[in-house]
Amino acid sequence: MHIQQIRNAMIRIAYAEKTFLIDPWLAAKGATGTFAGLPFRCLHPEQTNIAMPMAALPMPVEKILHHVDAYIVTHVHPDHIDMASDGTVGAPLDKKTPVFVQNKEDATTLRRSGFAAVTVLTEVTAFEGVRLIKTPGQHGTIKPCGPSCGVIFEHPSEGTLYVAGDTIWYEGVAETLRQYHPDVIVLNACAAELEDYGRLIMDDHDVESVCRACPDARIVISHMDNVAHASITRTGMVERLKRRGILDRVIMPDDGETCTF
Repeated sequence: MHIQQIRNAMIRIAYAEKTFLIDPWLAAKGATGTFAGLPFRCLHPEQTNIAMPMAALPMPVEKILHHVDAYIVTHVHPDHIDMASDGTVGAPLDKKTPVFVQNKEDATTLRRSGFAAVTVLTEVTAFEGVRLIKTPGQHGTIKPCGPSCGVIFEHPSEGTLYVAGDTIWYEGVAETLRQYHPDVIVLNACAAELEDYGRLIMDDHDVESVCRACPDARIVISHMDNVAHASITRTGMVERLKRRGILDRVIMPDDGETCTF
């Protein structure tokens, strides 16, 4: 399998001769805007006026979308899929390409946005021979900032891949690891925080918990350096993982970089 970090939680996965694009946030640098005027309070005032995404795409949109067989949207948030003022999503995407989502509500949004082939993930979903299994997530330490999910990828010719999505470390993640024993795990881990919801995704302590739960798995860290409410940068994460003694267990690709397993 090949996992290419694009930007934020957006990754291209080549798996069993199929290409999946996860959480396709394709906006130009700064185009999504800031937290100013939104009903979400950052923990630090200086974060409120930082425009997102904080970095440009590492390659043209056309290259990112080239030969994509299916999209997976783990949840409909504006840093996981482009959102328009009328509530529609995914304007830059090919509306004929199959898209997989976490629930009926997100499916309704994608269909209203013009997507022709929308499937709600279950524990028995399949796409052209690849098994796609919805896994649970907890998107907040105080209360969930909306529902979210992860995905297990299975195929006889590949190792098991677990894309955890926007979640903290909690029993649902631990149970997924116990049940599926993934060979490769992708974690969203910039420790983004909001005042009313707490920490929304993993931090270095959560990464360590995953490493200890799956000592033979390769760990890929994603969702870095592009949202204003993040608490950990790539540079900071390296130092934290060094202190925890697990830096050699983790791969943290730069935007545009590809990891092969």
